[in-house]
Amino acid sequence: MMNLKSSKEEVSNPSELKVVEAEVVMESPEVLKVKSRPVKKVDVRKMAIIGVLAAISIMLSMTPLGFIPIGPTNATIMHIPVIIGAIVEGPLVGITVGFIFGATSLLKALTMPTITSFAFINPLVSILPRMLIGVIAYYVYKLTIKFTKNVFVSGWITGVVGSLVNTVGVLGMIYILYGARYAEALGESASAAKTLILTLGATSGIPEAIVGGFVVSAVCIVFNKRKKIERKVNDICFSIWRWKYQYGFRAI
Repeated sequence: MMNLKSSKEEVSNPSELKVVEAEVVMESPEVLKVKSRPVKKVDVRKMAIIGVLAAISIMLSMTPLGFIPIGPTNATIMHIPVIIGAIVEGPLVGITVGFIFGATSLLKALTMPTITSFAFINPLVSILPRMLIGVIAYYVYKLTIKFTKNVFVSGWITGVVGSLVNTVGVLGMIYILYGARYAEALGESASAAKTLILTLGATSGIPEAIVGGFVVSAVCIVFNKRKKIERKVNDICFSIWRWKYQYGFRAI
């Protein structure tokens, strides 16, 4: 008599799908056991995702879509690849893509300076908040998908929060480090720095959050459907594999 055991894990997060490798153990001519063990995630996949999202970030930074001028500041959609990378492949990928996003912002400040570029030359303004997007977006999605069980809602909330992390992080660091100087560079008094930065945050941050929410939720739906297809294919492959060993055992 043959015992076949398989384990199946329900996946609610697109980044949590695990590949399972089957191990056949013949303990005796009458007992054939099938054990499943998780296979370590291949770093090549993460590197490929980082490469693709980094290429998108660099491409956006070289086009008007990357940094859209709104008065003295720029609205951006470059944080969206960071959020997607974090959701799909985890916080490490999100941090890496966020670093690339921040590096392009710093490089732009050096090569195409404006009256406020002095702030973005500092990595605490241009890079650190962008790296934090990846970490926060990952855990926000994990938390929201756990409670809502809805990919669209979780993706939308994550997109909005990730966008706000970018806006609040960058403008918050500017206020802390260069508040008075930043206001004076824009022709305002140092005492008006807080009001000025809040106004800039509202005019650029709200549109970024709305766009980010819808784009991220749409991408999450696509990846969730792909993961469901992969699970079905894995189930079919395992069934065929199990039938093969059942048939082989009976022939002995």
